[in-house]
Amino acid sequence: MAIVENSPLHELRSMREQMDRLLDLACSRDRGEEPWVGVWQPYVDIVECDAAVVIMAELPGVDQEDMEVKIEDTTLTIRGERKQCQNAGTGIYHHVERYYGAFQRSFSLPCSVDPEKASAAFDKGVLTITLPKKDGAAPRPSTVRIK
Repeated sequence: MAIVENSPLHELRSMREQMDRLLDLACSRDRGEEPWVGVWQPYVDIVECDAAVVIMAELPGVDQEDMEVKIEDTTLTIRGERKQCQNAGTGIYHHVERYYGAFQRSFSLPCSVDPEKASAAFDKGVLTITLPKKDGAAPRPSTVRIK
């Protein structure tokens, strides 16, 4: 069995990333929006391939019915909610790191896509959205169905 030492630099880097996300979230809030709405945001990778743009979002613990994907103009929005586990009961929490509640992430797409041909799949807590590229036509608002 290997012994792994905890690196203080790793912990500081992680804390800095969390603070950056909280500051970004605070600066992007709409006036009058409740402070607890959108406290957590899923991590996302966006990859542009020859034929499509692929977005992969980590959404562990989120039910497929509790998420929505929309494309409007050149913006993709993922929103939903991660509900607190009902099995936890009313016990005493000794350590809490996971976030719960509503989330929303919006991204400017790097190129024109065809929302009519968009597809989304949710597997093992990862939402994968595939947006085929489109030639020149103006995009229309669209909601993407998750399979």
